[in-house]
Amino acid sequence: MPALPLILASSSVYRRTLLERLNLPFIVCVPALDETALSGEPAAARALRLAEAKARAVRVPPQVLVIGSDQVAELDGVHIGKPGGHAAATRQLREARGREVVFHTALCLYNASSGAVQRADVPTTVTFRELTDAQIERYLQLERPYECAGSARVETLGIALAERIVADDPTALIGLPLIALVSMLQREGVEVI
Repeated sequence: MPALPLILASSSVYRRTLLERLNLPFIVCVPALDETALSGEPAAARALRLAEAKARAVRVPPQVLVIGSDQVAELDGVHIGKPGGHAAATRQLREARGREVVFHTALCLYNASSGAVQRADVPTTVTFRELTDAQIERYLQLERPYECAGSARVETLGIALAERIVADDPTALIGLPLIALVSMLQREGVEVI
């Protein structure tokens, strides 16, 4: 059992599903936050800033641990966000085909009692296949990944977009790096197993 109750500061069903793998009780609180990039802010820095901001944004009693996470994808140093619609997703996937996209998944564990903050950026490099326009269109019609950074939902059909994935933590690309989270929780006295 956790020493302190856990809160996941996220509206993401993917993060919630990943956290459930650890068999720890937690509740979900959705933070209200402006996620606009700061001028000249690198992708990794943005992801780290937003992960911590999410963890700190939820109103919680002092005796809790709050988990915040954010993901920012980048192609040649340019941020690739959630497309929000079909046309933007088509553009993103056309630009990514045959190229490497780095997905920076940031994690923050905030101890509301002590004020301690642990943060980590867990990057994943995805090499996209040389996709045809017809393949991109079929994928988007079937998957509709408009709420996923870079239009790639690899936990389902989006895995077919990838030629290669290089990562230290396979859960990072889905949105919550569990390997890093387990280490952070252990430092706070929470044993997962």
